[in-house]
Amino acid sequence: MGGDALYETVVLVPARNEEVGVFTSLASLSHQTRRPDLVIVVVNNSTDRTEEYAHQFANDQSTPPTVVLNFPNNPHKKAGALNYGLRWLREAVGGRLSGAVRHVLVMDADTELHPRFIERACKVIASDPELGGVSATCFGRTDLWRNPWQRYLLGMQIIEYGRAANRRFRSDVHTMAGAGSFYRAEALQNLIDWRGEVFWEDHRNLVEDYETTLALKESGWKVTANHLCIAYTDLMPTLRELIQQRERWSRGTVDTLRARGWTKFTWHSISIMILGVLAAIYIFGWGLPNIAMSLKHGFAEYPIFLALFAFWIIYPAVQVRALGWKAVLVALLLIPELVFTVVRTYWLFSSIVKSYVTRVSAWK
Repeated sequence: MGGDALYETVVLVPARNEEVGVFTSLASLSHQTRRPDLVIVVVNNSTDRTEEYAHQFANDQSTPPTVVLNFPNNPHKKAGALNYGLRWLREAVGGRLSGAVRHVLVMDADTELHPRFIERACKVIASDPELGGVSATCFGRTDLWRNPWQRYLLGMQIIEYGRAANRRFRSDVHTMAGAGSFYRAEALQNLIDWRGEVFWEDHRNLVEDYETTLALKESGWKVTANHLCIAYTDLMPTLRELIQQRERWSRGTVDTLRARGWTKFTWHSISIMILGVLAAIYIFGWGLPNIAMSLKHGFAEYPIFLALFAFWIIYPAVQVRALGWKAVLVALLLIPELVFTVVRTYWLFSSIVKSYVTRVSAWK
């Protein structure tokens, strides 16, 4: 442990109805090459056995020191649970994180960290004193499927996560991933001093990780992502659950961008969203009809569409080559990607519409 800090690394794990995966997630902390000094599990609004399993982990003498906090009436979703854990930690170390705690790792209770996650994140954050946080690179994990449609759906999510990991905007990360975010404790204390809390407690805050990322940037800290800091997260097993999850993420992002407006910290995200809308219009309004016409009459009459067709096949396949030959084959088939693009286009457009015409209901 460096310096005079009481804790080198403290882990916060908010858990709501996570009895299926919470023990596996916590176990990944025991397997770290650089183990955390303290784990704080905040069980909030749970109706299953999440708290029981968290206590089983805490009572195991071979695991890192673990505290299980029960927060049964949390009105502020994940943000409220995280702030609750941070308040407990601040009280335990005398009121302020700075000096007493060096790093705070926030991870979801359905996430499993690579064994060297903490070791690598410590090295990254130590490389630049202006770094407030290091985000995980996320990959999907699941072997649970019951029919071909579900296997397809999970496979496309694995490809989606892999593609995102390949192209992350590391010099100006869009979002510190909720699955695994490694913060400098000083940066979190800076947010508390600035606005009274780290994570914005409001029922409209659907994407606390993105809002906090923006707040860190606005208060003068840099954030980054590292491809060696890997987190494996659960995927949505049904189309309904997938759309609900992505609508929440996308709608929350739109809400946050609308509240912030065009700034030097939001322009990239706004631009990407606009380009996503334009790309969907282009693909379904111009690209596919012309490709279909070329297939019917022959590409010899429309060589430009042959080049476009080849690009649509080859470029997505190249992006997922790190996931293995099966992922490349799926991308080369094109049709699976197009079907998933339809689903992705739906949640993008529906999220934008809902942001403007519906209110976010409170978490009861």
